[in-house]
Amino acid sequence: MIGSSCGDSSLVNRGCDDVTSVASGNVPSSRNEESVTSYSDVRERFYLPVNVPDVSKPNINQSFQSLDQAFVFYKDYGRLSGFDVRKGTEKKDAFGTITFKHYTCSKEGSNEFRSISDSNSSNVKRRRTASTRCCCKAKIVLKLNKDRQYFVFKFDEVHNHPLVDESGSKAYGLMKEMVGGYSNVGATLRDFRNFNRDLKEYIGERDGQMLIDKFKVFQESSSSFYYAYELDEAGRLTKLFWADAISRRNFEVYGDAVSFDATFDTNKYNMIFAPFTGVDKHEKCITFAACLLSKEDVTHYKWVFDQFSTCMGRHPVVIVTDQCPAMKIVVSSSLSSKNGLVATKHRLCMWHIMQKFPIKLGWEAVIKEFNLENDKWLTDMYAIRSLWIPAFFRDEPMFGLMRTTPRSENENFFFAQFHRQADTLCEFWLRFQSAMERQRNETKRLDEESKSSFPTTLSRWFIEDDAADLFTRTVFYRVQEEILAACLDMQIKRMSEEIDGVTNFKIKDVKVKEKIFKVSVSKDHVVCSCKKFVMCGIVCRHSFCGMKQIGVTRFPRSLLLNRWSKIADSGSSCDMISTDYLKMENVSLKLMNIWFDFRQVLNKAGLQMEAPEFVHKTVKQLGSEVGGGCTDGGGFSKKDHLASLIGDQPQGEITVLVPNVSKNKGNYFKSTRLISEREKTITKSKKRIRKCKECLATTHDSRNCPKKKLQK
Repeated sequence: MIGSSCGDSSLVNRGCDDVTSVASGNVPSSRNEESVTSYSDVRERFYLPVNVPDVSKPNINQSFQSLDQAFVFYKDYGRLSGFDVRKGTEKKDAFGTITFKHYTCSKEGSNEFRSISDSNSSNVKRRRTASTRCCCKAKIVLKLNKDRQYFVFKFDEVHNHPLVDESGSKAYGLMKEMVGGYSNVGATLRDFRNFNRDLKEYIGERDGQMLIDKFKVFQESSSSFYYAYELDEAGRLTKLFWADAISRRNFEVYGDAVSFDATFDTNKYNMIFAPFTGVDKHEKCITFAACLLSKEDVTHYKWVFDQFSTCMGRHPVVIVTDQCPAMKIVVSSSLSSKNGLVATKHRLCMWHIMQKFPIKLGWEAVIKEFNLENDKWLTDMYAIRSLWIPAFFRDEPMFGLMRTTPRSENENFFFAQFHRQADTLCEFWLRFQSAMERQRNETKRLDEESKSSFPTTLSRWFIEDDAADLFTRTVFYRVQEEILAACLDMQIKRMSEEIDGVTNFKIKDVKVKEKIFKVSVSKDHVVCSCKKFVMCGIVCRHSFCGMKQIGVTRFPRSLLLNRWSKIADSGSSCDMISTDYLKMENVSLKLMNIWFDFRQVLNKAGLQMEAPEFVHKTVKQLGSEVGGGCTDGGGFSKKDHLASLIGDQPQGEITVLVPNVSKNKGNYFKSTRLISEREKTITKSKKRIRKCKECLATTHDSRNCPKKKLQK
């Protein structure tokens, strides 16, 4: 690796218990925790596969009949260990026979270094790339012996990068659908429509009761599953709140800033669906909890926020909502400090307000060229500017929730892909689970990308390499922009003498006119007057400029927020939630292992004539043993299928009746809903413009066309 002109950047222990030094003869053995060694290069860490059976591990002098057999063996070893394998170099004799063959880790080798000057050599926007190669030395070397067999001549098992856990190594192998195509589905479009009809009939008036019964089962299997509901005087469901173990665990890590926004038309009862949303370590939306409400008023919102506080055990630092008057009352009441928790600061979503500007102000020459004629709405917005303009939030952690990019709107669009207005509550829940599965699978995918690849660095400053190793890839690119700007766009106007380890700077950003930033820098910490770090958790370019000037080469750990690090999820302190989370992960891993092994059996059976029949017979026998004698689909009725999908029908008296159809301001399909001028304009613009058939004018039709009258 290329060094830095600024000096060396050494690594320190990040808090892992199994950290040892390779120099002392011990190699860390870890797959899920990062094992760190004290070497000068930030990428020079060492990882050893664990829990691999001895029969699956290569041994010196182990022989194989062919190179293909050896390659398959090493690939299986790599799958169990958590790394991919590729073919490496080889050596041949005078007759063309391979005498030496290398099979290596897929991360062997490296990509060329790109400097800042290279990145600025063209005005074309550079595509961000990440290298999966990091000069890993793990390999197996095979040598041909006198018996014309290949034996293990050399085996290096130590890697210099984290190894993928079992779920990560097998997830991509299960992406193909088991049916193999539409022709194998065995049902027509009409069958699916009939099934949807039968599903609604099966649920009927038991909708609310069946969903509550399902929540009770969830809570019995996982004590960390939290739910609460309320009924009206007639016994009809009016309020429902829930959060599972993973959501509660995510709030513990990422719950400093929360967005709350109502989504409409997600079920047949017009109940409001409102998720509590945050930003995770990849800067993606993440759901902490959700609720269904029959009304948008103080009573309903207060109940939800009280349940949220009880469920999570603490308040968020900041909560972002729209301008709902009821929300203002509820946040100051339910998320206050009167219950012993730290009070939450309430802020308004800037995006919602900016969307209303053309509606509230109109378009008539921008109200006579900006005079605005004493517009009341604009005056009111100016009076509460401290609640929605980001410049007033410099001292509060927002983590991207106040950007003009609409976080809550993105979340609404995400859920809209799953929910439909005609859904029952049970169908809504099935779709919600699908949405959560997609959201969490995307998080796992990004986790694997951050762990398995190293982004391209553009400077020769060691602090950039250190940052690439600490942050997730998405956040690193933001940090990288600040580092490059520190090297290219900053001018130091004044630098003080070092006093008690602190040096004060006055720095000018060439891209910001008439603005001087004050920066106080030490070896371990930086404070800047722009307060970007306080608000976004990202070190600013002015701070990097000061650190570069005093020779800092290692990213200060005091400026590393856990929420942006690759290992953020390992920082949970709630034992109960962590235990349930691991329990769910273990069950998921076991099911994945079963599917993986079964797929391997099918692949092998497909190459033989009689093997598929043997596999089919074995599976049916296993089904008989597990399912109590049911060996085929003949004894599994349509009702059984429905029950396995959404649960059994409740027996006895129904205590939770279905909700009444609500009438809320946000239900877009209500004929009585007030239509704004903006919506009218948009609807009108989409209509086909009628033209006169005689002269093609749009101001009249052919019946009263002036041209036609003149001709007559």
